Amino acid sequence: QVQLVESGGGLVQAGGSLRLSCAASGSTFSRNPGGWYRQESGKLRELVAVRSSGGSTDYADSVKERFTISTDNTKNTLYLQMNRLKPEDTAIYYCNLNRTEPVIGGFTVREYWGQGTQVTVSS
Repeated sequence: QVQLVESGGGLVQAGGSLRLSCAASGSTFSRNPGGWYRQESGKLRELVAVRSSGGSTDYADSVKERFTISTDNTKNTLYLQMNRLKPEDTAIYYCNLNRTEPVIGGFTVREYWGQGTQVTVSS
């Protein structure tokens, strides 16, 4: 069973930095794509950053040049380094891992999510 546990959220002033961590068990980020998403109150969950199993990355325009997604395969952990934080970055941040799993007749991609960690940026 795949479990994702996030940590590192908190309260920070605008312009500050935070690093989110997502520790995985039951699967690995070295073999599966993973990413970070966020959800503000009353809004839909949106993509922040994704990383393929091959290491390529992509970011939402609003966080480019400020956020960096990375992995430590020895710890099976996904990170999100967030710099120059803005009040509009305030949200609950969720870690995601997608794994291809066998089913009768073929394969399916199953999504796994962490419990979320709150990031609050004060102005």
